[in-house]
Amino acid sequence: MTGPSGIPRTAAITPRELRAKRSETDDGGVSGGPTHVGALLNAPGNGLLGAAQGKTDRASARDLTVPVYAALDLGTNNCRLLVARATRDGFRVVDAFSRIIRLGEGITASGRLSEPAIKRAVEALCICQSKIRNRGVTRTRLIATEACRSAENGPDFLARVREEARIELEIIDRETEARLAATGCTPLIDSQSKGVILFDIGGGSSELVRLDRSQPIQYGPPEPEIRGWVSLPVGVVTLAERHGGVSVSRELYETMIAEVAALIDRFATEHGGGLDGMHLLGTSGTVTTIAGVFLDLPRYERRQVDGRWMNDREVTQVVERLLAMSYQERIANPCIGAERADLVLAGCAILDAIRRLFPCERLRVADRGLREGMLVQMMREDKVWAIPNGGAASADS
Repeated sequence: MTGPSGIPRTAAITPRELRAKRSETDDGGVSGGPTHVGALLNAPGNGLLGAAQGKTDRASARDLTVPVYAALDLGTNNCRLLVARATRDGFRVVDAFSRIIRLGEGITASGRLSEPAIKRAVEALCICQSKIRNRGVTRTRLIATEACRSAENGPDFLARVREEARIELEIIDRETEARLAATGCTPLIDSQSKGVILFDIGGGSSELVRLDRSQPIQYGPPEPEIRGWVSLPVGVVTLAERHGGVSVSRELYETMIAEVAALIDRFATEHGGGLDGMHLLGTSGTVTTIAGVFLDLPRYERRQVDGRWMNDREVTQVVERLLAMSYQERIANPCIGAERADLVLAGCAILDAIRRLFPCERLRVADRGLREGMLVQMMREDKVWAIPNGGAASADS
């Protein structure tokens, strides 16, 4: 592959934090190709301090036979958790959590994580710790991304999370982030295509990966065939803070596109050829929002969005519709809301920069990504799909 080198609740809760609480959702699961679950290992949990101790109830006893995995992604904008068990064709989600926390709010100007953002993150992580403990999780991977990578006080934040939320976070590098996104989204590659340009538009960074079509495998989700990747030091939060996200003129929008395009240009020169027979595959709040708006959903529904195909004209129509909306109209849209109203156009600008440099007729939308990638990697390491017709996890299929 080529590429560049329990905390007490806060006494005062702001209106933004109240809105963030309303953003909590249960997520769906993910499936790969047909498979049978193989031998399952009772691997110890990593990163959760004291989470699985003292559990003697019936659910805990069952989990000793059927391992329960947890994957947590603490990003610049969101805190997300999935808890799952393996099945024949992938895994089944048994619990989930998602909250917009804006951990990276203000980091563009200050270079530091702010105290209000830290409090929001720790509160969300305490909820995640409780879910992991209550579900009898036997193996975890708990990661942090760009905000923690770049903040001057990132180490202090990790120590505080360790002390107050009892969670040991792992700050992953950008290559790992790209690989996890690819692993989580590979099942959505069209089996008849030559490959995809995968993109993950985050809060503080964005990743692009060129993937060839995956080789057929007998058991478990397909493995990604990575040809090249790049991580851009820009995401919806950082771009919106730099240029503004409340009132976005056509001129400002084009300025944002040009800034992002300059960051992608070298990767596009190396990996932008031979796109015939390929499609785009996007994972982010930006593309799921675009799909929700396209479908005119009265309330965001993952089942309607994950795996949705859109052609180039349909994507353009939605972007134009969003550009024509006022800030208040974006807030009023049920698939955008107050939490994303000042970020969605920055995300569209990143998407349009990608679309212009990698012109493909079709885009597939993925409401999945790093968490699913972590779950698949852990299960693959534990060889859950290695032996057909084996293992207790087949009962969940």
